[in-house]
Amino acid sequence: MRNLPRVSGRGLVAFAAAMAATAGLVGQSAGAPAGVQQVQSTGLQQQLDTLLSDPRFQGSQVGLVVRDATSGETLYDRNGGTRFLPASNTKLFSSTAAMHTLGTGFRFHTDVLATAPVKGGKLRGDLYLKGFGDPTALEADYVALAKQVAKAGIKRIDGNLIADDTYFDQMRLGDTWASDDESFYYSAQISALTLAPDTDYDSGTAIVESLPGATVGAPAQLKMIPANGILKLINTATTGAAGSSNTLSVERDHGTNLVRITGSVPAGATVGQDWVTVWEPTLYAADVFRRALIAQGVRIDGRIRTAAAPSAARQLARDESMTVGELMNPFMKLSNNMHAETLVKAMGAVAKASGSWSAGLAVTTEYAKSLGVATNTIRLSDGSGLSRKVNVTAKSVSDLLIATQKEPWFQQWYDALPIAGNPDRFVGGTLRSRMRNTPAANNLRAKTGSLTGVTALSGYVSTKDGRKLVFSMISNNYLTTTRPVEDAVGVTLASWTDQAPVAAVRADTSRTAQLAEESCGNDWLKGC
Repeated sequence: MRNLPRVSGRGLVAFAAAMAATAGLVGQSAGAPAGVQQVQSTGLQQQLDTLLSDPRFQGSQVGLVVRDATSGETLYDRNGGTRFLPASNTKLFSSTAAMHTLGTGFRFHTDVLATAPVKGGKLRGDLYLKGFGDPTALEADYVALAKQVAKAGIKRIDGNLIADDTYFDQMRLGDTWASDDESFYYSAQISALTLAPDTDYDSGTAIVESLPGATVGAPAQLKMIPANGILKLINTATTGAAGSSNTLSVERDHGTNLVRITGSVPAGATVGQDWVTVWEPTLYAADVFRRALIAQGVRIDGRIRTAAAPSAARQLARDESMTVGELMNPFMKLSNNMHAETLVKAMGAVAKASGSWSAGLAVTTEYAKSLGVATNTIRLSDGSGLSRKVNVTAKSVSDLLIATQKEPWFQQWYDALPIAGNPDRFVGGTLRSRMRNTPAANNLRAKTGSLTGVTALSGYVSTKDGRKLVFSMISNNYLTTTRPVEDAVGVTLASWTDQAPVAAVRADTSRTAQLAEESCGNDWLKGC
């Protein structure tokens, strides 16, 4: 017989006690699925067993741990100690470590510096733009910096504009990130000096706006946001007939800033938007800043270069980001990969004087270990989960979720988790289309995770009796999506009551559910 987790003292086990008295058995129930560690054979566990016996799991793997959020007692454990690829559930580790290490009030900043004197409105030397990792810097922030430079009385720079991104290392892409993802917004390059084109703060990307041409067959009309001289658009897209399919494709060539726009846009279509990553975002940010300076009447004689600013350089202007506590909302609600990686490198820079993945991941692991997570049983390879070398267990995730409840910043972090079934994009986040009109809606708060063949959902939910639970479910290597089973588990936990039998929740196997998953069910789909 297996070693069993401690049984909860609540009414949840009443049914199991009756069974044990009749059969004289405690432990794994007869016919229980392989890999299930039974607390005891309760009604809740039987319902979860049934859900995880779904044929979609044949040939794949699933782990599920359910625990009492207050006592930590284990109510259900299937493969809780098995390592899985967690996708964006990795952000649970990076986000909590950032709240602890950097602090909720930490702000990123971007500085404009100089060493040369200013005489007669002329800076007689180079102007330095130094980034400290701000992933929320917008074109408007670079305009504000330019205004500060102009206000300082500078009308001409007779040197170069030097872009300094040395606060982080030069490793732009994470461990095992796929080359065929590089063009897409969720796989942007990480630099200490960068730029986001939108208030989702998709740093390291630009937006290509598209409209149909004046007549069928005419070239599609394109516009970049923000305007810049770094990305070069190669447009072969045309205007299709009204009512035809929109087949527009926007992809950047590997290793370059050549962006190819192909396909067609139907006549009469409204403005479309596609995000594309930038090769070397440092130069992108510097170019946008240079344009802002010129717009403010500041002439630059030299070119854009990259180098480290002298330590003795004086500050002419500064822009600061929102706080890390505030950043948690767009980061976690929208599962922003670039925020995760920036926070990891920032933790390395602050705690270990090295703005690198290796240093930041060491800090992340050390924090998890301090909470009681068995870090010798997991592996973190990046902060976002885009890497396919990350391995965690459902047990380790549940340990993290339980321990962080005691942190002084927990409420702000908890509020940043996506909320099931809430349609507001910055409330429901990646769960806004899931578990609507069920007991889990506006109840279950959890982090989603999506990669091909991977789905994960881990967080908090209250039962019908008001009992708060922690859960972590991770599925790997399936061929047909198991997301409906994941949702059914969440609804089962939210529906549960110790007072009376509860009707079983069934996973939605309809074609409608499958289409919803394909069109808006993954963290990497920008339009969702």
